[in-house]
Order: sequence, then C-alpha cells, then structure tokens
Amino acid sequence: MLTRKILATVRQALSRQASVALIGPRQVGKTTLALQIGEEQNALYLDLEDIQERDKLINAAVFLSAYEDRLVILDEIHRVPDLFLTLRGLIDQGRRRGQRTGRFLLLGSASLDLMRQSGESLAGRISYIDMTPLSVLEVPAEAIENLWVRGGFPDGFLAPGEQQSLSWRKDLLRTYLERDVPMFGARIPAETLRRFWTMLAHNQGSLINASRLAAGLEVSSQTVSRYTDLLVDLLLVRRLQPYPVNVGKRLVKSPKVYIRDSGLLHALLNIADRNALLGHPVVGASWEGFVIENLINAAPAFTVPGFYRTSGGAEIDLLLELPGGERWAIEVKRSRAAKPARGFYEACEDLKPARRFVVHAGLERYPISEDVQAIGVRELADNLSRLEM
Repeated sequence: MLTRKILATVRQALSRQASVALIGPRQVGKTTLALQIGEEQNALYLDLEDIQERDKLINAAVFLSAYEDRLVILDEIHRVPDLFLTLRGLIDQGRRRGQRTGRFLLLGSASLDLMRQSGESLAGRISYIDMTPLSVLEVPAEAIENLWVRGGFPDGFLAPGEQQSLSWRKDLLRTYLERDVPMFGARIPAETLRRFWTMLAHNQGSLINASRLAAGLEVSSQTVSRYTDLLVDLLLVRRLQPYPVNVGKRLVKSPKVYIRDSGLLHALLNIADRNALLGHPVVGASWEGFVIENLINAAPAFTVPGFYRTSGGAEIDLLLELPGGERWAIEVKRSRAAKPARGFYEACEDLKPARRFVVHAGLERYPISEDVQAIGVRELADNLSRLEM
C-alpha cells in the first residue's frame, strides 16, 4: 500500500473550502484516495457512472439536503454536468447557516472539461487539485527504474510481472479509445486516435509538426490540433511551451509534446520491460519525459514550466520559473556520466538562471562546474517539493 502525498493536500483543501475537485486521469487512484477520506469523515459516496446512483439525483437538491452535515463524494462528476448549479445553491444555503467548508469532494477525469462546467457556477466555492500518477517521491529509491518502465498508474506499477503490467496498460489505452473519448463528445474513430497517439509516442519530446502528422493520418492540420487538444484535456499528453523571453535571438516557437506517463508511452510502443526499453530508440526521450513530468509535478504551485531553444543550438530541456521569478535550468541525461552539451551553457548565458542542474539516471549529487550540479531525479524533485513548505 503506497501513501499518496496528495492526501494531505486534499484534507487541507476540504478544511478551508466548501467543495474540492480532485482531477486526474482514469485509474490514477482518485477513488481510492477519496474513499480513504470518506472513511475518516463518514462521507456519503456516489459513483455517477452507476445509473442507479445517478437516479438518486433526479431531485438532487432534496436528496443532498438530507446529508448537509456530512461530506458528499461525487465520483465522475462530468456525468451529471447540470449538478453544478444545484451544488452552488446548497453551498450558499450552508454558508448562511455557518457551514462553510468540507461539503463536497468532486472527482473528475478531464481537467478543462470539468473547469468549463464548474468554473462560473462554483466560482469562489471550489478548489482544484490535480492528481498525477505515482511519482518518484512516492516509491522507494530502488523502485525508480521500475516506475520509469511501468509508469505511475498504481495497478500497472504494482502488477506481479512485466507482462501483467503491460497488459493492464494496454487495457487502459483501449478503455480510453473505445469508451472515454466518445463519452467526452469527440467523434473520432478509435483506430484513428490510436494511430495518432502512437505517432506521438514515436515523436516523444519532439516539436509538434502538425502538417507531417496530418499527412500520416490523411487528415487536416486542424484535425491534428483537435486530437492533441483532446489528449491534453484528458491529462494524457503534455504540451511543453517554449519559454517566452526576449534575448534578441531567433527562438523556436513550437511546443514540444510528451506522453505524460512513461508506462503508457511504452505500452503504445509495445515495450515490455527494461531490457527492451534500453535497446529502443525512444529510450532517451522516454527518460527525458519521465524526469520532466516528475519535476513539474513536484514544483510549487504557480511554477511556469517551459523549454528554451534557439536556431543556433542553445537549448535547455526544462526551464522552471518559480513563484517570485527565480529560474532553474535543467538538462536531462540518461547516462550517469552527466555532461551537458555546449548548447546548455550557451542557453544559460542567455537566461542567467539562478540554479543549474543536470539530471542523470543515478542517485549521486556532484558538481560538474562551478555553477552546474549533477543530481538524481528523486533528490531534485524533493528539493522542489520542499519549496512549498
């Protein structure tokens, strides 16, 4: 049983806000965490994927009013989008009676979709919390390589064998393609989206070239953008934007795209285990995406992530602008002999970041030069997470 670091964040949010939305991909562990909180607080749990549970909310105001003294957990809230206005009324009624916190815990599988539905109706009454797959801070240090290979979805990570883990991840991909995507209203053939998703996997960490992807799928560039938007909304793909800065040089302006979970990336490419991964051309890009995702998720709230690249070859894999404006420059290397390329030093001369790191595959920390440190992903993620304390 792994303890999720976000558990304390959810408890704290419920103690200060009337409603909390816990948002993350399907099977990331939202329900398990919510049920744990529910046991602590004698909560009412409703799974809105169950038609019988949804029927209880035909007259939602009357039904939920009977539980005004208890936390109510509403799972898969996007199934009943009209419910948000009712929740607003119940929260406002409770506030007039002095009940201001801990009314509703809402679970959703698509961030932007959920925010569009609840943004206006629950403004000032809701906190949003992103729940990611397991991170390097939630598994033992000796399990980091396994986390990289299998990804952070708990059932895939904890599977008894490599083949069982791969099969579980492929089943999850199929669920998204055949069930979840149509549920969110996108009329995309499952096989077309699978091909597109696999093309993104082969281009892990590359600049988005919509025209080339469109030609491969025999669709328009606008359609490729729509497919990408959908996978971003479902929290499965990250678009890492170029860092906006005026340095008087010609900058790359296209975003880079990453499959957010390394385990899903490997399932899309049919990579079964560590040995197969180490011999695959995607190994470097896979490690880069794994490190970037863990560091972004560990960084303080309101950190601005990006990358920096000029036409002349100056490049920083990940640039974090922390709250307050301090910049950290991060180069990612799979090799334990962490030596940054010349372009990293040139980029640092352009941007003058306060901290400069090269993340390698080991656990050791040592200086590379006077102002550049080699460091493991776990230690750097821990350093970033402590900035919030």
